[in-house]
Amino acid sequence: MTTPPTTVLVVDDDRANLDSVSRIFQREGLETLSASNGTEALELLRRPEVSVMVTDLMMPGMDGQELLKASRTIRPDVEVVLMTAYGTVETAVAAMKDGAYDFITKPLKRHSLVKSVQKALERHELAAENRVLKAKLAEMGNTGGRSMVGQSPAFRAMMDTLRQAAPSTATVLLLGESGTGKELAARALHEQSNRARGPFVAINCGALPESILEAELFGVERGAFTGAVARREGRFERASGGTLFLDEVGEMPLSAQVKLLRVLQEGELERLGGTQTVKVDVRIVAATNKDLQREVAEGRFREDLYYRLNVVEVRIPALASRREDIPLLADAFLRRFASKNGKVLRGFSPDALSTLENYAWPGNVRELEHAVERAVVLARSDVLEVGDLPETVRKGPLGSAGQLVIPIGTPMEEIERRVIHETLRHTKGDKTLAARLLGIAARTIYRKLEREASETPGTGEGPGSPPAE
Repeated sequence: MTTPPTTVLVVDDDRANLDSVSRIFQREGLETLSASNGTEALELLRRPEVSVMVTDLMMPGMDGQELLKASRTIRPDVEVVLMTAYGTVETAVAAMKDGAYDFITKPLKRHSLVKSVQKALERHELAAENRVLKAKLAEMGNTGGRSMVGQSPAFRAMMDTLRQAAPSTATVLLLGESGTGKELAARALHEQSNRARGPFVAINCGALPESILEAELFGVERGAFTGAVARREGRFERASGGTLFLDEVGEMPLSAQVKLLRVLQEGELERLGGTQTVKVDVRIVAATNKDLQREVAEGRFREDLYYRLNVVEVRIPALASRREDIPLLADAFLRRFASKNGKVLRGFSPDALSTLENYAWPGNVRELEHAVERAVVLARSDVLEVGDLPETVRKGPLGSAGQLVIPIGTPMEEIERRVIHETLRHTKGDKTLAARLLGIAARTIYRKLEREASETPGTGEGPGSPPAE
């Protein structure tokens, strides 16, 4: 993965100081961007080449402390150095708690400022290298180079749950959209369990007709039907001592659900056409992209089977909710497909990487994998460019940490509600910061949330009173 040009974003409402600080970094060979207020800074902060932001603390409108908090939401990988003429121990401590890398008092000393930013750049580069290294190590530890790769909060939370559930004997239900990597999650569960030395057997319950699915799952006795010339073990028996992965379990017909329930309850089965019971010792991991509770309510899935499968529920996050992982995943796919196709590639151009990060990825990780494979095959140089990516990715719907993909025809009231709630999610409920990001008054957010609470019965206490203005 190529490293984008190193750029320092300088923010100060004092034009003379803004120009002076920018020139200091330019003499050190660094690219700079400048902003005279927090709103401009937030727009520039979205650029992928920004590695460090140096901002004044005391500014009209959005001050440096608020800008720091907003930057942790938009670009948590960017290191922040605060400048102020009113430095106190209390403000320095508060800045560090909010995620600032350093705190420098005015009048600025050129040597101290340059040293601080250089250290911040080193930390930024080290963090980026660490993410790539983690991806490489994860890939090396898996057969065929297929692995669970990521470092985002959503990914780490999922992996923590998988690690906790792995040593147990409990059945696990993996929920998530198509293409999120549910089978890889099931393999990770198996490999970290006490059954890792046993077989991992997978079957797609939605890909087989009902009669064939039951034969594949439970096995067949000789003469059970025309063509059954010999006894054949089913997937349950083949997975004995290991793990059986039931992919798309929500597609399983009701007749097969009854037999599956018996195996889960009794630990035994009968092959098709047979009368003898066969004991099986199998750990079940199931996966679906369907809402099984709705399927139960509408009579298409057995309620007792649902609760048997859903002892431990793990949600596999969509790629749109773990955008920090896109560079890691793209780099892992690039190296795998470059090796497979005998190509020597250095990585992605900054524009290509930015295009990948800003695409909505409705097909999730699987779509990203196919896009990178296509780009590797068609690459015309040792760096993948935007033109090497599929047209659907180059011109498709955008979606980033600060954007939402909303279908055409969505009512304005619903669009407004989604934007406010998504912004609040990213600011961890900080309504004042959310209002700053949206360019509206905090009172507006409180008023809209209160209206929602009053229109929704049984919501309990409201969000509280708006701040005094």
